[in-house]
Formats: sequence, structure tokens, C-alpha cells
Amino acid sequence: MIKTESLSKHFQDPKKGWIRAVEDVSVEAQPGKVFGMLGVNGAGKTTFLRMLSTVISPTGGKAWVNGFDVLKEPERVRESIGFLSASTALYGRLTGEEVLEYFGGLFGLAGEELHSRIRSVSQALRLDEFAGQLCDKMSTGQKQRVSIARAILHDPPVLFFDEPTAGLDVVTSQTVMEFIESYRDAGKTIVFSTHIMSEAERICDHIAVIDQGRILAQGSKEDLMELTSQPTLEKSFLALVGYRREGAVA
Repeated sequence: MIKTESLSKHFQDPKKGWIRAVEDVSVEAQPGKVFGMLGVNGAGKTTFLRMLSTVISPTGGKAWVNGFDVLKEPERVRESIGFLSASTALYGRLTGEEVLEYFGGLFGLAGEELHSRIRSVSQALRLDEFAGQLCDKMSTGQKQRVSIARAILHDPPVLFFDEPTAGLDVVTSQTVMEFIESYRDAGKTIVFSTHIMSEAERICDHIAVIDQGRILAQGSKEDLMELTSQPTLEKSFLALVGYRREGAVA
């Protein structure tokens, strides 16, 4: 499970002063569910995930991932998570197989256990046809599938997906979405960040709408549509963001 209490992150910009990237976010994500963070670019989604993954430290508030405090037990948190984004990079001079072997070693895997996990994720993501290629020679979709394999190689209970289909074609996007659905069905705790309404509608069990660092509303898509009296999730989102910018939503 993931839980946050008034989680906040402020940055100081030389020109703009203090920027409240994330402000007082309190949410819970449950095993076997996809928790969606829905917001426009710059809304605070990535900053939120970076705090949960211990890449950056919160300015205030608390957070727990798989029962571990992100500030007090960062190593245990990192052992518990897999993180994938559209900008996840691979080492271009390594093959896909070599990337998995390298990161498997970092995860503490070795010997037959490592090779067994590589075979398992390669089969699940259909990597065999190109895993021997240099990453520099792979298509964008192939690189993303290797990146997914890298993120799940150690079989973590918690997965973060930060706009994982950005820049992908329809077929590869479908593969990514199907993979996430399979891991939800396997009981993983999944946080899925997106600004694509169709993805949120398809995959998210619980959705938090974030704008300018604050959670405007959260619940199922039906809850959000009822709250805003709108017939679709997209119109509900636009209504919430519009109200926020007009000062009608705190």
C-alpha cells in the first residue's frame, strides 16, 4: 500500500521565488488497484512520484510505500518499487540482455535466479526477437519494452508509471496498457500518471485530479462525474481544473 499525509514539495526559483510544486497531498493506493494521477503537464504528477520513489525529499508531510517511510527507510522503499516513465533511458552501447543482466545485479539477483527472471520478463514482453540488439539500434517501442522489463525484473510489489505511453505508437501503447492491467490483476500496487483521458478511463480504479500541485478531487471516475455533474471523465476533469483556476475550488 501507498499512503501520503499532507505531502508537499517546494522549490526556490531565482526569478519566480518559491514554487509549490506539490502541496498537502493526502492519498492512499491499494494492492490490486491502479491509482491514477490525472493532470496537465506541470501539474505536479512527476514531482509527486519522485518523492514516493525517494529521488527527491519532501518539503513537508509524510509518505509510506509498502509500509516503509520514504524519509527514514529510503533503501527499503527502493527495494519495493519499479519505476517507468516515458523518459526512462537505456545504455545505448549495451544490448537489451546486457541491460537486464546489469540491473538485475543491482537488484541483488545473480546466477540462475537472475537468468530465470530475465527469461520470465522476456517472454511476458516478447523481447526475444530483439533483446540481442544494441539499445541504440532499437525502435522507441522496443526500448520501452526493455525499460518495462528492467523495472519489473526484481518483481517489486509497487509500480510507478509516469506517462509511460508518451511518444509511443498505438500498438506499443496497447502492449504497455495490457501489461499494467496484468500486473494489477496479479495484486501489485500501481500508481499511474497520465494526462490522457482514455487511458485513465480504461485502467484506473481510483483517480486523483491534480492541478497546480493540489488535489482537486479524487474517487472513481463515476464519483468524479457525479461530483461535477458531467457525463464524461474528460468533461469532469476540465470542469475541476476550470473551477480551480477561477478560485472556486480550494
